[in-house]
Order: sequence, then C-alpha cells, then structure tokens
Amino acid sequence: MSSPVFVHLRCRPGSTYRVAEAIALKEIHSELYSTSGDWDLLMKLYVPDDADIGHFINERLLDIPDIERSLTTLTFKAF
Repeated sequence: MSSPVFVHLRCRPGSTYRVAEAIALKEIHSELYSTSGDWDLLMKLYVPDDADIGHFINERLLDIPDIERSLTTLTFKAF
C-alpha cells in the first residue's frame, strides 16, 4: 500500500468551497479539510505506487480553476 501524501492548497479569495467541491467530484482524496492560516485546504491522498507523484498531482488536481498554490508533503513512517 502506498504512503499518504498531504497537499496544502491556497485558493483565490472566495473560491475555497468551489475548489473543495471540484476535488470531491474527482474522488482522488482520502480526506479533505478546510484550514486556518496560510493554506485554505488540506488534502490527504494515496498516490498509486507506480505513479509519479508530481504528474499525478499536476494532472489530477492542479487543473482545477482557482487553485493558486500547492505544497505537497510526502510521508515515510507512521508512529
């Protein structure tokens, strides 16, 4: 099983709920949260083991309008 990947997303002002709805329709995430601070959304997803993480995120997520910036965090071991 692949390790979880966390993606922080910054959306254009006023568009967070539209972006979250678009992500939900793609059904690529395990969990999706609205957050406070520098980022508007935090998404947990599992990228297939044979997939390139950068391509997966670019092709399946970052084509959604109103996403201004993303930050991807890879995970290695759960404690």
